[in-house]
Amino acid sequence: MPTKKALMPGPHSGMVASRTSAQNERDESEVQQIKQSQAALCTWAPAEDLRFITTTFQHLHTSGWYWGGMTASEARDALIGASEGTFLVRDSSHPLYLFTLSVQTWRGPTNVRIEYDSGRFRLDSTFPARSCLLSFSALPSLVQHYTSTSQVEERIEEHHTVSKDNGVLLKLRKPLHRPRAFPTLQHLTRLTINRHTDRHTQLPLPRPLLLYLQEYPFQV
Repeated sequence: MPTKKALMPGPHSGMVASRTSAQNERDESEVQQIKQSQAALCTWAPAEDLRFITTTFQHLHTSGWYWGGMTASEARDALIGASEGTFLVRDSSHPLYLFTLSVQTWRGPTNVRIEYDSGRFRLDSTFPARSCLLSFSALPSLVQHYTSTSQVEERIEEHHTVSKDNGVLLKLRKPLHRPRAFPTLQHLTRLTINRHTDRHTQLPLPRPLLLYLQEYPFQV
């Protein structure tokens, strides 16, 4: 009578099982890393946008030249009679933009939308040099740049103006403050200090005053 043989695993079956288990662990690890990377990309932008926009509104309300939710017609009425280069910032009526810069030009008041993307602000323009327009991490920094460069227009005119599609050159010279948000004497003093130095920590001032300067480190 033939003898029955017990079924035994082959010599390589344990090795195959071991390799399969190790491969599964590596695959799971790679999948987990991919998920974590995707989650980081998905959660970064909204959180950063919220932080930037919140800080931006704080700076704008402190500035005095932010007029909030006014229309283009209301901005025109506010700027009529003002000297060339007088400007204000208001909420944009366009759903794809947050803010609009309204400026008095030699032809009258005009408007330029302000682009926002990933924590950077830039003036909107279809002018051929649009790609050369600078972007800024703070909206007051954008305004400060075009205001300060406008003061040397006799020397470098092409670097301090923004060309609209109709050929009007925008020159930022002085802000138009809201009557109810006119800057306090403290804020005006802060602006004067900022125009002379950006190294607040080196000033021999009490800590509360240094913190006050750092809350609004702009010159306009």
